[in-house]
Amino acid sequence: MLAAGLWGLAAASTLVLGALIGLYGRFPRQMVALVLAFGVGALISAVAFDLAEEAFRVGGTVTVAIGLGTGALTYYAGDQLLSRRGGKRRGARVEQVSNNGLAIVLGALLDGIPESIVLGSTLLGGASISLPFFFAVAVSNVPEALTAAVDLRREGHRPGWVIGLWVVVALISGAAAALGFGALGEMGTSVWVPVIQAFAAGAILTMLADTMIPEAFENGGDLAGLATALGFAAAFLLSTT
Repeated sequence: MLAAGLWGLAAASTLVLGALIGLYGRFPRQMVALVLAFGVGALISAVAFDLAEEAFRVGGTVTVAIGLGTGALTYYAGDQLLSRRGGKRRGARVEQVSNNGLAIVLGALLDGIPESIVLGSTLLGGASISLPFFFAVAVSNVPEALTAAVDLRREGHRPGWVIGLWVVVALISGAAAALGFGALGEMGTSVWVPVIQAFAAGAILTMLADTMIPEAFENGGDLAGLATALGFAAAFLLSTT
């Protein structure tokens, strides 16, 4: 359980790194978009080979169908709620209105909690951590937190407060990984792990299409496609080693 929490915290710690870059770094928007595109490719690979395929192998067609649909609908409903609270789009395309930074933070939790639970679940049964999924989550966190940190600073929040907020988000993600590992271990891995995997796959795919892909191509230009392919290849090669 402790190991699962530490792995979840390690993956989420890149949120803090992204916030630090957003507050103190000066990077061209295109570079940030290309990092985002790389993360998109890595996540697509992780969803296909570490989540959906594994869920199908253990749980079958019905489990994958139900999980994908439920995850997609849950993310969509949460995203619509956030949109009404001030976050029209989370990430580089968010309109500059009050409380957008906090909306992005809430969105990061909406994405990150199921991701962390799945990451922790990969350790069930004495297995080793899924490095491709860990890699994909860690990379995709950086541009999301970077953008949110910029918005929060524009809204008048102090840098220390912004960093502290992302530290809390990272700690929650680590706790979700640990609690998910413990709860799934108690309930029985054969039933619940594929359900959670398929649910997370549906939520992540919806998030990619709704936010990350449009943002990456809007600001990254034609190079975004190459960065996406590179991210996919990197995560896929990790899964085969």
